[in-house]
Amino acid sequence: MSKIGFIGLGIMGRPMAGHLLDAGHELVTVKRDKPLASELADKGMKELDDPKAVAEQSEIIITMVPDTPDVEHVLFAEDGVIHGLQKGALVIDMSSIAPIPTQEFAKRIKDAGGDYVDAPVSGGEGGAINAALTIMVGASQDAFERAKPILEVMGKTITLIGENGAGQTCKVANQIVVALTIEAVAEGLLFASKAGADVNKVRESLLGGLAQSKILDVHGERMISRNFEPGFKVKLHQKDLNLALEGARTLDLALPGTANAQQLLQACVANGGAEWDHSGILRSLEKLADHEVGK
Repeated sequence: MSKIGFIGLGIMGRPMAGHLLDAGHELVTVKRDKPLASELADKGMKELDDPKAVAEQSEIIITMVPDTPDVEHVLFAEDGVIHGLQKGALVIDMSSIAPIPTQEFAKRIKDAGGDYVDAPVSGGEGGAINAALTIMVGASQDAFERAKPILEVMGKTITLIGENGAGQTCKVANQIVVALTIEAVAEGLLFASKAGADVNKVRESLLGGLAQSKILDVHGERMISRNFEPGFKVKLHQKDLNLALEGARTLDLALPGTANAQQLLQACVANGGAEWDHSGILRSLEKLADHEVGK
């Protein structure tokens, strides 16, 4: 069993940390303004003052925070992880951030005597709760083998993509596919609804054909039932598509579908939907159509 520091107890981080505690690992985290979730405190998770203190007591440090600057702050601020890093400690960043800064972060951690794994995840809140996440890894083979038993507690499909940064590149590609598929499901259901068809039966039929997908299953149901409580927030998916478009500019690459999906997410934000689930793309399309699915 390992001594693990887990920084970032949000919608997904909290159940992920819970699985590690259930597996017998000893966990510490950073003290926050609000009390530690009771299910984690009851399992023995302890709070420390800052990331430096977390690193001082951890063989493995996991970060699960929103964006690239958040990871940089946790790792390298005045009270950051790097200042308490034990010799040979392993940093596993499970956030979804930019690939090139990830490579820079890895070099700084390695220069300080640690090792680094980028391991962003896909599967949303449900995947985190059910320990069924897909985990895309960028690391050396040695670091991957060391991290794998920890990742297997939280995920179901774990793939070493390549060296540091490759995991984040894979995650950006994942977010492109997810966003465009959510948009496609939303457009299909909106078309069916506006044409007067029963969208529940349309979804049921589509799930039996080539259009079948997990997104049609999970997010299609969300759209029809109008449940936009976040499993993955609009503002976070918007951030990920911004990473894709920034990378595309660097690569002289056109991603027109990605740009369109990003604009629909921006329309959600403009209408107060930054905290909606990303299936809320539907609501931007509904405004353009002046029609609400199912009505």
